[in-house]
Amino acid sequence: MAWKEFKKGKTSKQDVQEFEFNLEDNIFQLYEDLKDKSYVHSPYVSFYVTDPKLRHIHKACVRDRVLHHAIFRILYQIFDRKFIYDSYSCRLVKGTHWAVNRLESFIRKSSCNNNGLIYALKCDVRKFFDSIDKANLKKIIANKIKDTDSLWLISKILDSFSKTPGTGTCF
Repeated sequence: MAWKEFKKGKTSKQDVQEFEFNLEDNIFQLYEDLKDKSYVHSPYVSFYVTDPKLRHIHKACVRDRVLHHAIFRILYQIFDRKFIYDSYSCRLVKGTHWAVNRLESFIRKSSCNNNGLIYALKCDVRKFFDSIDKANLKKIIANKIKDTDSLWLISKILDSFSKTPGTGTCF
C-alpha cells in the first residue's frame, strides 16, 4: 500500500521506474533489512528549488521514501487526532484548497461579508525543520509508541539527517 501511495504522480521519474523494475526484490530486501535490523538510511540528494523563494531540499532515495510512507501511515493514525482542526499540511482529506476555503470563510465572517476592514498576519517559522530538537521529538513519539523495534526504526530515520547535531529533520 505504501508503494502505491508513494508512486502516485511519480511514475515518469527515472529513480521510481528503476525501483519498480525490481519492485519485488527491492521490497523483500527492505523487509529483510528491517527484520534483522541491518537497515541503513541512504544519503540524501541535495538540490535547490524556487517556489517562489529559494529552498534547499534534501531528497531521500526511493527505497527510503517508500519506508517513510509506510511509517507515515501508522504514525498518522496515532497523531492526527491530536492536531488542531485548522492544521492542513500533510493531512488526509485536507490540504491547500481546504485551507484556502477555510481562510475565506474566516475572512467573510470577520469582515461581515467583506464590508469591514480586517488584518491577517502571514508568517513562516524560519528554518523550522532545521531547528527541531530530535531528543524532544523522540520523547513525544515514545510517549505514544511502546514498540522498541518501531522506536529503533523511527530513531534511525530521524538521525539520518542533520545540519546541526541533535537538531533538524528532513520531513
